[in-house]
Parts: sequence; structure tokens; C-alpha cells
Amino acid sequence: MSPHGCPTCDRLFETDHGVRVHHSKAHGWALPNRECAKCGSEYYSEHERKYCSEKCRSEAVSFKGTSNPNYRGGKSTTTCDLCGDSFEFYPSEKEGCYCHACVESESWQSPPSISGSKNPHWNGGKQTVQCDTCGSEMNRWPNEINGRTFCDGDCLSEWLSENFVGSDHPNWQETQEISYGSGWEQAREQALERDKHSCKICGVSRSDIGQNPDIHHITPVRWFVDSDLHARSDAHSLENLVSLCRACHRKAEGEEMPKSILQSLARGED
Repeated sequence: MSPHGCPTCDRLFETDHGVRVHHSKAHGWALPNRECAKCGSEYYSEHERKYCSEKCRSEAVSFKGTSNPNYRGGKSTTTCDLCGDSFEFYPSEKEGCYCHACVESESWQSPPSISGSKNPHWNGGKQTVQCDTCGSEMNRWPNEINGRTFCDGDCLSEWLSENFVGSDHPNWQETQEISYGSGWEQAREQALERDKHSCKICGVSRSDIGQNPDIHHITPVRWFVDSDLHARSDAHSLENLVSLCRACHRKAEGEEMPKSILQSLARGED
């Protein structure tokens, strides 16, 4: 085996590896182990490399056109959605919508017109309808027309007063009508006199509504009929009766008013 000599101090070694280890430790730098494929100069690298520098690599390898490893056939051509001109874009980019001129002028930022019939939810505009109470005409959007239509809250209240009574009321229970029995008419008159013929909730009087207010049983007559400890006439105790207009009576029947408040009103604690 031929000896291998150190190029700096001429010391001999049995292997090339020995020379390299010696040179790195004794002289402080590694001997070249590769030759640049571009300029031919020798250089040292721990990893497999064909070129001694990025300069030699960029001069030796072309990344233009088909030589680029990411080449996908060059630019594609399309038409601008705004001006209609043709322009090119790279397929690796997002699909082109606007040409460079429209992008630079920010024309693409103009919001589209969606007023009137141009709105995707357009369904014909307002429609003329009649109030179900007074018959007057009004304009309403289609999404505002759903079942009954009223021109204002007064017409709505009037319609409810006329239609949400008895079996038409949503809280109506189909049971046999219970007779109030003797003593009811007298108790009713006494409750009206006590309450001055006015609603104990909102204060409207007989002259305001054109009739006496209703007399509401705070605890229903049916409860006394079904009780083994009470008589039917017990339901007509003045402390169980309170004068209410039609609107407030509906709320009381629908349990929208606390029973404790109604009892306080009946006892005169308002």
C-alpha cells in the first residue's frame, strides 16, 4: 500500500483518511474532497455537492421556462371580468379574474348594485293590502304579509277583542259550560260598584269602552265546583272578583298576569 503524504508538512500516512484527519487537527482546515462541476476548482464539503458555490450553481443550472422544476406549461390566457380585455396569468396562481390595469386602478373593489330588482332576494317589491279590521289600504313587503294584516295596534286590538273570545281563544278548553248558580248577578253588581265600573288594571271606564267591564273570577268557578270543601257560590266572593276590560281579561285568562296581583286589586290594595 502506497503511503499518503500530508501536503502541508509531508508527514506520511497509510490511508487518505488518516491524512485528512491529521490535516484538520494539526493544520486547522480540511483538505478538498470534491471538484466543482462548473469551474473545476477543488473544495471541501461534508455533503454531496456538484458546485463549489451558489454562483457556479446558478450559472450551470437554468430555472427558466421548461428548465424550472415547477414548470406547468407557462402562462394561461383569460378575459377580464370588468373590462373584457385578455390577459395572462400563471396557473400556479389563483385563477385570474381581473387584468393588471383593473387591479391597479382598484376597479374590482366597486361593490355591485343590489338595489331593487338587482337584489338576488327581490320578489316584486311592496304589495297593496287591506287592513282586516278597518279595510284601509296600505303597502307592505311580501315578508310582512303573513295571515292577518292590520294598519296599526288599535286595529289589531279590536280584532283580537272580537275574535279571541270563547272557543276561539287559544287557551279555550272544550268542557261543558259551568253554571255560575245563584248569587252571581248580585256579586257581579257589587264588584262593579266597588271598582267604579272601571278596569282595575288599565283604568278604562264604562264610558270609555261603551259597556261595563268584565268581571273576572281569580280562582275559576270550576275549581269550587270540583272541590269537596267549597260550594259553587263561594266563587262569587268579592275577594275573588275583579273588574277587567276585554284586553286585560284576555291576559288574565291567559295567565299573563300574576294571580297575586289580581288578588291584591280585588282586596283594594292598589
